[in-house]
Amino acid sequence: MTLPTLLSSTADVRTFRAASRGQVAFVPTMGALHDGHASLMKLARERAGADGTVIVSIFVNPLQFGAGEDLDRYPRTLEADLKICEREGVDAVFAPGVEDVYPGGEPQVRVTPGPLADILEGAVREGHFGGVLTVVAKLFGLVQPDIAIFGEKDYQQLALIRRMTQDLNMPIEVVGAPTEREPDGLALSSRNRYLSASERQAATVLSRALFAAQGRAEYGVPAARWAAMAVLKAEPSVEVDYLAITSPDLGEPSPGEGRMLIAARVGTTRLIDNVSLNIGG
Repeated sequence: MTLPTLLSSTADVRTFRAASRGQVAFVPTMGALHDGHASLMKLARERAGADGTVIVSIFVNPLQFGAGEDLDRYPRTLEADLKICEREGVDAVFAPGVEDVYPGGEPQVRVTPGPLADILEGAVREGHFGGVLTVVAKLFGLVQPDIAIFGEKDYQQLALIRRMTQDLNMPIEVVGAPTEREPDGLALSSRNRYLSASERQAATVLSRALFAAQGRAEYGVPAARWAAMAVLKAEPSVEVDYLAITSPDLGEPSPGEGRMLIAARVGTTRLIDNVSLNIGG
């Protein structure tokens, strides 16, 4: 396998992009890579093709962390991350410093995410999605990808990025990749490493609740919600922030395709997850 080209500055990524061949598929990440990220890289290679280019970014974005959140303790594991990128056949890794992405300090001009950022995660993490969309817009401008791959685990983020590319006429296809899970159903997340053994076991209640809802969604929204809540109540150590059923674009649910999203605290660690629903009439 060929070691990916390491791009450390905006000048590096512009030069590399100018020489890139074929379709360019881009996977933005904050590092601490795991098998979930690897699945995004596999999909990126599939979409770019053997003659295309896959670029992964690794950047812990300070704009999306609020007061009291885990910016300082967020894991930074560049050496291990590069090995995963090499294994997955990534062509280049863009790993800039904060001063490269925000050369004048915190930007005065930012992306305003609109009303979709005020619900669910946005209701408890003020300013989070403005920070996410601002850095994604900057990365899109630097990398200029044809295709961008994001995981469905961060479903609200995915919906907002799709909306941004639509509203701002960005010529980029945004692709959602299915959530990768442990054998017991727990969604892969960089934050899982913060869980103790007992918390790790308790955390499986999130996916069990979602799967229970999937199994009852054909009987309507109330049945799906009741099924999920029945599972959650059996694990009182997990504190649920929200459990919501929406349409695919995060609007009001109706018969047909839908989404159930959950956020909960397990000990001091906050986890999110979601699944698709086939909602009956």
